[in-house]
Amino acid sequence: MREVQPLVGDDDVSPQAVSLREAFWFWLKLGFISFGGPAGQISIMHQELVERRRWISERRFLHALNYCMLLPGPEAQQLATYIGWLMHRSWGGIVAGALFVLPSLFILIFLSWLYIAFGEVPVVAGLFYGIKPAVTAIVVQAAHRIGSRALKNNWLWAIAAASFTAIFAFNVPFPLIVLGAAVVGYFGGRLAPEKFMVGGHSAAKKSFGPALIDDDMPTPAHARFSWTKLALIAVIGAALWALPMGVLTALFGWQGTLTQMSWFFTKAALLTFGGAYAVLPYVYQGAVGHYGWLTPTQMIDGLALGETTPGPLIMVVAFVGFVGAYVTQVFGADQVFLAGAVAAALVTWFTFLPSFLFILAGGPLVESTHDELKFTAPLTAITAAVVGVILNLACFFGYHVLWPQGFSGSLDWPSALIAIAAAIALFRFKRGVIQVLLGCALVGLVVHLLR
Repeated sequence: MREVQPLVGDDDVSPQAVSLREAFWFWLKLGFISFGGPAGQISIMHQELVERRRWISERRFLHALNYCMLLPGPEAQQLATYIGWLMHRSWGGIVAGALFVLPSLFILIFLSWLYIAFGEVPVVAGLFYGIKPAVTAIVVQAAHRIGSRALKNNWLWAIAAASFTAIFAFNVPFPLIVLGAAVVGYFGGRLAPEKFMVGGHSAAKKSFGPALIDDDMPTPAHARFSWTKLALIAVIGAALWALPMGVLTALFGWQGTLTQMSWFFTKAALLTFGGAYAVLPYVYQGAVGHYGWLTPTQMIDGLALGETTPGPLIMVVAFVGFVGAYVTQVFGADQVFLAGAVAAALVTWFTFLPSFLFILAGGPLVESTHDELKFTAPLTAITAAVVGVILNLACFFGYHVLWPQGFSGSLDWPSALIAIAAAIALFRFKRGVIQVLLGCALVGLVVHLLR
């Protein structure tokens, strides 16, 4: 990683106070450049906020990150919310978290419309023909990346294998797998605690100079814990969930498409331990298998679009909402785009609302101690189970891409070769996801046009 010079000048000089307006423009910029998944997004924030601008110290940055990694939801977006809240109170957190998501939402609404309206055009179809096998390789890489970090002993390998078997062979719902893993981790942590001590970022040892939020800075008044504040946030959060849900139920009924999408993605928001790849199996179980809002092929294409846009990968939910409402014509045949856009906005709201509440409600508790947070034993077990679930997702994608007519049909050899090439590029040559997707898209276009 190249050396980044701080904007503030001399390393011994404290940075100037930052206004909410200045922070607004930084968070907006971050929303447009936050490619590379959570690792890339956290790296960008570290470079900009710790090394370059010195808005927060290394130790306080990692302390916040450790908490965000304990939560369900996108840790990079929650980290931005946390730092924004610490700097500029609740509105600072809301601005930081919202701007991390909004650019991606608008881009995905546009791309989803292009996909659903022009997906059958030969050029577009050819591009997605190459993208689909690349996505399969990317999901395999995600399972490997999380597994190499999480599966440190035979106990955790066994949990991963059991979760794969449960969802692959018995189609056990993802929430039950999470619950079962948590129970195993709870008791395993007591029987063999040394086996469940995996995870957590180490405490910071490096300093980049004085920071606005420094190691020895006392907790700001707004960040101190108060039962009154906690109750107020809980009430406001409940209202922000219940009011739109009540309006949707009154307008469309509980079984209405938009109401069911909002309820489904509320549940999904509470199950995203381990990142977006962990919750995708739950999304396809519900959106594809149970509700039929989109097809398996469309789900793969949506993941590809999510990989190529800034923001959290879980923003693929906006694609699911758009396509589901567009195809089912929730507002009638003449308002399909409006239906898709409203659905995308709604599912984004219900997916990210818990993340804001976790930070604004839990942040004061975290700020009450600056000791390093550790993964709990149940969370360690859940992370291990997530590896098996993601591997099942790769099998699901591989089946639909390589055998488009089912096992009774023939293997699609061009797709298989593209998937192998993508895997080699990712594992052997360490190429970025966007590079791999673009390269495979061009190859797929050539193959599709030559057929």
